[in-house]
Amino acid sequence: MCSSGWIRAHATFYGVNDSPASLGGACGYDNPFHAGFGAHTAALSGALFRSGESCGGCYQVRCDYRADPKWCLRGAAVTVTATNFCPSNNNGGWCNLPRHHFDMSMPAFFRIARRGNEGIVPVFYRRVGCKRRGGVRFTMRGQGNFNMVILSNVGGGGTVKAVAVRGSRGKTWLQMTRNWGANWQSSGDLRGQRLSFRVTLLDRKTLTFLNVVPSSWWFGQTFSSRGQFL
Repeated sequence: MCSSGWIRAHATFYGVNDSPASLGGACGYDNPFHAGFGAHTAALSGALFRSGESCGGCYQVRCDYRADPKWCLRGAAVTVTATNFCPSNNNGGWCNLPRHHFDMSMPAFFRIARRGNEGIVPVFYRRVGCKRRGGVRFTMRGQGNFNMVILSNVGGGGTVKAVAVRGSRGKTWLQMTRNWGANWQSSGDLRGQRLSFRVTLLDRKTLTFLNVVPSSWWFGQTFSSRGQFL
């Protein structure tokens, strides 16, 4: 780690034929554009991904021009959202533990590196707050009495540490568990109820969204809060 808080890592980019719109991957975002993240996304190595705990988090990445002046753009930086996992033995082993690695979307990568480079560049990175447009999005998933929700477009800390849900027919908050990636699972049957959510971010800030999902909700639908409440 540098004295300024920047951490050393390396970066590559998704294949030229991979559309960022289709790379929600291990976090479970069907489409990063629909999730509110845009084109600047990245798959993280295991040391950073942490079994999905980093999903939705934001990282500022800059190329280490001093180490690689041929391919790095001087002074350039880009902020990416973690939406996927870069597995071990991928990209020549750069994603293996304990390495810190970003496999970035092409639009993000070429904000910090010169075109023509199809290899790997040294970078510095640091965690930063997420700036989002619009409200937090809640996508309902599951079937029958198996209820899951995926949260996206979360501003501020970006990464979700805990989620609780309350149906309109209940008075208590039900703690949800992380099923995988950014998918959170409840133990109760919530069909036919208005749903409220209490979301705790990694920075311990807690957000409450009352009746953000109407009682007419069904699996596959996405609902958005009116604001971030940050």
